[in-house]
Amino acid sequence: MTKKINLIFFLILFSSCSFHSGGGFWTKQEKLDSQDGEFKSLIIKQENPTKEFNKSFNLRVKKGEIKVDPFINRNNNDGFNLFKSNIEKITKYNFSKIKNYHLFDPNLIFHNENVLFFDSKGTILKFDKNSKLVWKSNNYSKDEKKTGPLITLANYKDKLIVADNFAKIYLLDILNGKILWTKKNEIPFNSEIKVLKDKFFVIDTHNNLNCFSLKDGSKIWSFSTERSFVNSFKKLSIIFKDQSVIFNNSLGDITAVDIINGSLLWQISTQNSKIFEDIMSLKTSELVENNNSIYFSNNKNQFFSIDINSGAINWIQNISSNVKPGILGSLLLTISDDGYFFVIDKKSGNIIRITDIFNQIKSNKKKKIYPIGFIFNLDKLFISTSNGRVIVTDIKNGQIDRIIKIDNDKISRPFVKNQNMYLIKSNSIVKLN
Repeated sequence: MTKKINLIFFLILFSSCSFHSGGGFWTKQEKLDSQDGEFKSLIIKQENPTKEFNKSFNLRVKKGEIKVDPFINRNNNDGFNLFKSNIEKITKYNFSKIKNYHLFDPNLIFHNENVLFFDSKGTILKFDKNSKLVWKSNNYSKDEKKTGPLITLANYKDKLIVADNFAKIYLLDILNGKILWTKKNEIPFNSEIKVLKDKFFVIDTHNNLNCFSLKDGSKIWSFSTERSFVNSFKKLSIIFKDQSVIFNNSLGDITAVDIINGSLLWQISTQNSKIFEDIMSLKTSELVENNNSIYFSNNKNQFFSIDINSGAINWIQNISSNVKPGILGSLLLTISDDGYFFVIDKKSGNIIRITDIFNQIKSNKKKKIYPIGFIFNLDKLFISTSNGRVIVTDIKNGQIDRIIKIDNDKISRPFVKNQNMYLIKSNSIVKLN
């Protein structure tokens, strides 16, 4: 019986992508319409905080003290950016629809002035700053193209690393799309890819952290954690700190290993339940590191701060969220599953303000809508949602400035490059400027 259940969930997670007749092209630009610091730390502790708190509190952010983190490729602290566009125009690159996009966490790659992504047949696409296709490259058989690989990308200098749900990894030359090497793993992959010098790291669906050679794709070492009998629907997360690699698995364990040989440094379990339903439904946010603390949350009403050197818990707050948290100086920012914007003192875990950003959504529709991710600057918070909206919120007072309709279905977390915002849909890349 267990084998049958495992097989069913494996097929659901990694099932095929279907295609429609829409060819790839960037649309013409169109006018985009909208729909209608310093602080005193306050303490709030609730089991399920679903009401606004300290709503009138205005944050005073010191602009000179906030900068873009130079180590975002290592610590995932990429929420803050210098995006200043008014978002008035929209263009799209269309491709055939990814059937199980709602189970997938896509990522875009930026290389100089170029954008890289893939289509539903697994073709890697490179676009220049004018959205013109530079090259395309495909490393899949006819049968694999029909099934439709789900791909994760990472780049290092002029190289592009690809890992997929077919257990394949390969390396491309970003300049021309040439495939440099390709390898087949025993187990499919389901995590972000992290690169450090001549190595890259990726987690497979059996909760093993794998270290590969960037030169030829050979496996250097692998560290195994407890395997779940179902595969995670949420992409797993990896960060670096000094000589450590820290990662999560589908059971909620956080593990730190030596970056050279993969030996265990520490491990902590955040979930005690072994109940099938609890394990199956667990969704953990990406790990974010800042000032020797790791921050992450899950959909089980837990937001953690953990000491990166020892694995000891600094604090736990009662917030249910599986979106990547953001750091603004001494503050933590997050959006709960039910659409509340939290501002938190990152040192103590005390909640400073809670604002309802879904307050313009009818109550009977709120339960069906949830946040996907967000980015922010010193003034605005840009939140993408499962019903295809971007909610623009004033970060200082938490009030909604604007709601932009992109689609009626899930869109990705926003990505920013050269004052353009990019969002990924199931059948297109959307560029806002």
